[in-house]
Amino acid sequence: MNSIVGRMKKTLMVRVLLTALFTFHFSLLTSFAQVGEYRNDLAIGGSVGYSMSSIAFVPKVPQGQLGGLTFGFTTRYTCEKYFSSICAIVGEVNYSQIGWKEHIWDKNDMPVVMQSDTTQALAYSRKMSYIQVPFLARLGWGRERSGFQAFFQVGPQIGFFLNEKTETNFDKNTKTQNYRASYVVAQDTMAVENTFDYGIVVGGGLEFSNRHLGHFIIEGRYYYGLGNIYGATKRDYFARSNFGNIVVKCTYLFDIIRTKNSKIK
Repeated sequence: MNSIVGRMKKTLMVRVLLTALFTFHFSLLTSFAQVGEYRNDLAIGGSVGYSMSSIAFVPKVPQGQLGGLTFGFTTRYTCEKYFSSICAIVGEVNYSQIGWKEHIWDKNDMPVVMQSDTTQALAYSRKMSYIQVPFLARLGWGRERSGFQAFFQVGPQIGFFLNEKTETNFDKNTKTQNYRASYVVAQDTMAVENTFDYGIVVGGGLEFSNRHLGHFIIEGRYYYGLGNIYGATKRDYFARSNFGNIVVKCTYLFDIIRTKNSKIK
């Protein structure tokens, strides 16, 4: 009964968060439109970056950050300037490498070394490829056409699992629990069960714009997954297995449609 109540509370929380985010998105396009300065700017381009990811397992799995590449297509529509805030929506389609990297330590917080022909410490990582689609509400402050602009953005993101690759220097079927401080090893042999991911992105950065060259952007963002890669029912091993990603990326955009207003700086 407690597990059912817990799942109901989590589902309600997810719905409330996603509803609030979508409401924030559309409020930028509607409530501000009556009093702000009109914009009709459309820019497209691409991005490339580096992600550092882990998974919040329950029961806990000791981990470090797994590095991976991310790149993709970006489009941005700027719709309004409300006082000093430049309001826009951003959509992306990205290929991302995310996953987890285990810390295989003994009870003395030292790397585990098996008695074998090698003295190399045990290592395990799982890198998964996803197509990620964030939809972000963006607020910027500064120059739009020539100069610098700081910005903040937030919104929902969905992801579609493509494939996975495991890197390890030991046989995954080898009994290593007696050597580890953590007895949780089920994840080492479990394939991804839920191929659809969803969560919330929040981040910010700095943009430099030039009327002739386009927009150059550097940003950092954090993704908190609300879904799990494994089943999370009472019968499943893990009660939680959701992503947490830190991403640093560079983006280049060029204007397709630009508002005709000589006063825009």
